[in-house]
Amino acid sequence: MFIFINGFLIGTASGLRALIGLAAVSWGARFGILPLDHTWLAFLGYAFTPYILTLMAIGELVNDKLPKTPSRLIPPQFITRIVMSALCGLAIGLPRNGMIISFVAGIIGAVAGTFGGAKARSLLARKFGRDLPAALLEDAVALGIAAFALFR
Repeated sequence: MFIFINGFLIGTASGLRALIGLAAVSWGARFGILPLDHTWLAFLGYAFTPYILTLMAIGELVNDKLPKTPSRLIPPQFITRIVMSALCGLAIGLPRNGMIISFVAGIIGAVAGTFGGAKARSLLARKFGRDLPAALLEDAVALGIAAFALFR
């Protein structure tokens, strides 16, 4: 059950922000929280990988606030979130011999995070009267979920 829940959580974080989950998994691999050494995902723990993925995630956080950023619900954005979540799910499950469970859970989490996040952000933006506070709150939730998935 642990593997499914953590896979779902990291998938949800990636559904909210496509690169947050992958950056978190990379940091987890780098610090040994996710023992991916000697696996095909070992590159996630290489010296520069967490920094590169973190910079990319920051770029995504900034880009998300721009008015011309496309919806996360269009196929290229949605597929990206599913792929990132599946990879994160694999990384969560690989050291615990639960790759398939966490892979599927990551994908389910991606769908939940993508659609749930879009709906929640839309409702919060209406309540706040503008999008930025809702977007920043969503960023914080995505970061919190990703961290919780690793340290749980």
